[in-house]
Formats: sequence, C-alpha cells, structure tokens
Amino acid sequence: MRRFLPTQDSIKGNRLLRWLGPRLHEPGLWHLNRRAVARGVAIGVFFGFMIPVAQIPAAAIGAFLARANLWVSAIATLVSNPFTYAPIYYAAYRLGGFLLGAPEAAAAADLDPALAHAVTPSLEHAASGIGAWLSEIWIRLSAYGKPLFLGLGIMAVSLSVLAYFGTLLAWRASVVIKRRRPRHLRARA
Repeated sequence: MRRFLPTQDSIKGNRLLRWLGPRLHEPGLWHLNRRAVARGVAIGVFFGFMIPVAQIPAAAIGAFLARANLWVSAIATLVSNPFTYAPIYYAAYRLGGFLLGAPEAAAAADLDPALAHAVTPSLEHAASGIGAWLSEIWIRLSAYGKPLFLGLGIMAVSLSVLAYFGTLLAWRASVVIKRRRPRHLRARA
C-alpha cells in the first residue's frame, strides 16, 4: 500500500502545499505513535459520519489542525462508503427521529397522496407548478433532514470518542501482548 501513497517528501515539495510552511513538517502528522493515531482515527470517523462528500479533505484539514496522523485520518473516513451509507443514514434517521419525538414524521408524509402527487407531477403539471413542486420537495427534505442531521451528529461525536478510546486501548493491548510474548517463550525453554 505504501507504494501507492505519496511520500512525505513529495508532499512537502508540492508547490500547492507550500503555503502550509513548517506546520507540514511536524512529526505527529506523519509518524505512527499512540496519540497521533488515536486522534487520526477519531477525526476520520467523525468526518466519515458527518460529511457525505469530500470526507478525506475535511479529515486531512482536521488532522492537520489537531496534529493527528494524516494517513490514518484519511483512511478512517472509509467507515462510511457506498456499502454502508444506507444503514448509517437509516440508523441516524431513526435515532434523530426518536430523540425529536417524531420517528415516523417523514414516513407519514410518504403516505399522504397529495404530497406524493406533488413530488411526482405529471408533464402538464410540471411546467406550470415547478415552484410548488420545489416547495414540496423542500418540505419533504426538511422532514427527513432534521432527524437525519441530529442522528448523524450524535453518531459522529459518540463514535469518534469511542474510536479514540478504542484505539488507545487496542494500542495498549498490543504493547502488553508484545511485551509478554518474549517472557512466555523464555519460560517454555
């Protein structure tokens, strides 16, 4: 995988990134240490859940500002991808709807025949009522949007905190296992 990633020197020498100056040379952005990796995972998970488009650039900017590992933050955004969007958004919508006290608000709008007709107008209706059609689309999106964005925000914050502490715990467990293994092998011999 390393052969496909740009090297640290090629990024530092890129003329489009020169404006970042000495901040681009900070070791936490490039080295794999416990705290930088944990921050990178948390930032990547947060932006992976919060932003459906341009997640990697947003996570890279967040990692740059928080002095987290850039590569880890970019890779951690892949927690949401075309295969996981539907379950994530459905769970976020249900969570937001539950917290708002109206979990079926948008589903009720689906059952309204007048609204269904407004969303799928006939050809003669489309030319005359494009403003009304757009208005109805906006109403439907806002009915879905409030619970969805609330759920996404809560999931992004809680899962990024969980990812941060989970990464720290996994890193610590890995170190403990590596330290115990030589003792165990020496005890057998």
